[in-house]
Amino acid sequence: MSDTTARPDLLSWTCPAPVRDRPRVVMGHGGGGAMSAELIEQIVLPGLGEPVQAALTDSAVVELGGARLAFSTDSFVVRPLFFPGGSIGDLAVNGTVNDLAMSGARAAYLSCGLILEEGVELDTVSRVAEALGAAARAAGVRVVTGDTKVVEAGHGDGVYINTSGIGLIPAGVDLRPERVTPGDVVMVSGAIGVHGVAIMSERENLRFEVEIESDCAALGGLVDAMLSVTSDLHVLRDPTRGGLAASLNEIAAASGCGVVVQERAVPVPQPVAGACAMLGLDPMYVANEGKLVAFVPREHADAVLAAMKAHPLGCEAAVIGETVTDHPGMVVARTGLGGTRVVDMPMGEQLPRIC
Repeated sequence: MSDTTARPDLLSWTCPAPVRDRPRVVMGHGGGGAMSAELIEQIVLPGLGEPVQAALTDSAVVELGGARLAFSTDSFVVRPLFFPGGSIGDLAVNGTVNDLAMSGARAAYLSCGLILEEGVELDTVSRVAEALGAAARAAGVRVVTGDTKVVEAGHGDGVYINTSGIGLIPAGVDLRPERVTPGDVVMVSGAIGVHGVAIMSERENLRFEVEIESDCAALGGLVDAMLSVTSDLHVLRDPTRGGLAASLNEIAAASGCGVVVQERAVPVPQPVAGACAMLGLDPMYVANEGKLVAFVPREHADAVLAAMKAHPLGCEAAVIGETVTDHPGMVVARTGLGGTRVVDMPMGEQLPRIC
């Protein structure tokens, strides 16, 4: 590895204390880990004044006119705006499309809200819009409404984007962590940690022997391929903020099952493993933007895995573990040396603003 400029400020990646010990919002509250959960559960939900179960999932499942719809919203504040393998425009489409896909829905329509900082170049806004439009066309979704606001210079990072989306859920599809049972097979659609390392390397001007590109992609087609084998998938999750570790912990806690992961079975590309080892990061906690984790009944696992491998976005799919009755609500990893370690929910975030 070579460093073309100054070395990154590793001390800035520490995780602050939980919300109960802090009077103000800190960066760790946006990391998708335990601090994010505390912020939602202790501050936001009580303020809404009524139970909002769907607020704790990436997309809500609602019924309207006899149809089951998935509805999701997400905001994107990544820096830099353009990075190897994608841009904030790609993330804004694919992130929301993927949240809908994790409910089994194929996205149909998106809204797009742009928050622009005074002084940002119009050419930059044009590039973001073009990337957003291209990603929407590739995902088979239409942007049908939106809004634009401008904030004073110094009050933004050029461009922020919010997208909301709706999609139809096919009959017979019921994807939620409460359906997970002991004996389910846990699989991922491909190599983990790629997006987070790609963002980090671009932001900190780190250069590796092999350029690492973001895995940002829309997963609707892959989910369709999986559901074509059986509608009896138990849960899907795209491991974005907090990485694979956060998704596994969320599912374990909601289902009451224990999760055992075979550490050597988790696909981690060598450049990602090398970068994480050098910087003291665990790939299990690094963000992804084009991968999913699936909990599948054992009787369907082989067929679902074959369908994933036959799809371009799942060709590196792998079985990484199973659910068990032991240690309910906890995730443990079996190491290559025969030991076992607990894979905790991350507290804050290792890499700020990865989406």
